[in-house]
Amino acid sequence: MQIIELLTPAYEAAWLPWAVQYFFLVGVATGAALLACACVFGAPGSPSQRVLPALLLTLAVSVVAAPVSLLADLHQPARFWHFYAHFTPWSWMSVGALLLPVFVTLSVALLASWWLGRPGWMRAIAPLLVLSALSITVYTGAEMMVIRSRPLWNTLWVPLNLALTGWLATVGCTLVLERFLPTPLRAGHAGLQLLRTLALALAALLVLVALAWALSGLLGHNASFNAALRLWQDFPVWRLTLLGSAVFGALVLGALLRGQHRLHARGYTLVLGLGLAASAWAFRWALFMGVQGVPKFGAGLYLYHMPLGGDGLLGMVGVAGLCVALVALTTWALELFPARRTAA
Repeated sequence: MQIIELLTPAYEAAWLPWAVQYFFLVGVATGAALLACACVFGAPGSPSQRVLPALLLTLAVSVVAAPVSLLADLHQPARFWHFYAHFTPWSWMSVGALLLPVFVTLSVALLASWWLGRPGWMRAIAPLLVLSALSITVYTGAEMMVIRSRPLWNTLWVPLNLALTGWLATVGCTLVLERFLPTPLRAGHAGLQLLRTLALALAALLVLVALAWALSGLLGHNASFNAALRLWQDFPVWRLTLLGSAVFGALVLGALLRGQHRLHARGYTLVLGLGLAASAWAFRWALFMGVQGVPKFGAGLYLYHMPLGGDGLLGMVGVAGLCVALVALTTWALELFPARRTAA
């Protein structure tokens, strides 16, 4: 009798939790930039102008925290420098190293223009920032889509889902951060209603995209859908993360649909905002970390346990702490330097 022992090699995860933080924060930043640029052209006193300070606060926090997460994910500062010293135009990661500094610079310029009370400068910067935000959306989505070894990722539906969930998280973060602004800069009922309408529109688009993705898969035009079905049937690690994300998203959608008359209820916007942001984050966790527990080829599982140090839990707590510190610093600046304590 011959006994054959099968061993599963231990592979390190290619995408660490730092990548989840980066793709979440950069999605929030692009959404905040696009919405802020649209609000720049609103009439004085309009709902879009009322919600502009909260959107700019969301942009200020996310556009600083996102590159920090990216640098942490690269592990070595020299690796970031190599993108410029050895530029490879066929690599989306290398292209993104050029696009991201432009996006950060234009975002800071828009924030500075608002602080200085220069609406003309903001309107001049806005079209450039829109193009830059869209370029970041394309690059981050394509960075996953080009991975052919993962059929679930190798589809155009991934960039679309990343964009829509990221922009939903923008609305959620704005609902949360709006509460920390001085009273004259708060969005008011009209501004909150505008944010709720934006969230409903984005949620409807996300549902349509999901249905189109499923339909194209059933018609045999999308290998990503078949890969998702296989993962669902054969791998509990994927089933658990996806199910949790879907259930949480459905609960948030229900809260959105029933919240028309609760915008000023105590804690409602806080819970709704946190729910929208958490749903987008959970989707990225399922997409990045859940899938990596499944082998690219063959059978078995890749055993991954999230470390408690800087590459895992401590890193995520650190990013959250950085965001809290940025919110505190920004609101402190509004109180200490009253140049922008009133809405335009």
